[in-house]
Amino acid sequence: MERRESTQERLAELTDRVSAVQAKVDDATARRDTAQTDLDAEVATVTKERAVVAEAVPADLLKLYEKLREQQGGVGAARLYQRKCEGCHIELNITEVNEVRAAAKDTVLRCENCRRILVRTSESGL
Repeated sequence: MERRESTQERLAELTDRVSAVQAKVDDATARRDTAQTDLDAEVATVTKERAVVAEAVPADLLKLYEKLREQQGGVGAARLYQRKCEGCHIELNITEVNEVRAAAKDTVLRCENCRRILVRTSESGL
């Protein structure tokens, strides 16, 4: 009789544990599903925005960007910030910096190291 009561208590304890773990699993699954829905919505929004921007980019530049993006693991252009390409994180040497400074604003510049298109901004400092 004692063994039976002990076993029943142990069974109840384990059943409670299983229920607690299942509740955690259910909560994690719900949070995952919500996050996935949010990500899908964000992807749809960004895809539409990208299409609008891509229409304004010259066809040859867009073709180059897409080619580089495929070669570089999804990133075809990188910001030039304080003499550093943020694609490969390599600092440009003084000769390259001078070439950037001398280039016209509409000139397409590329990183000598990773070959990505360099995006100059007012924060570039060049």
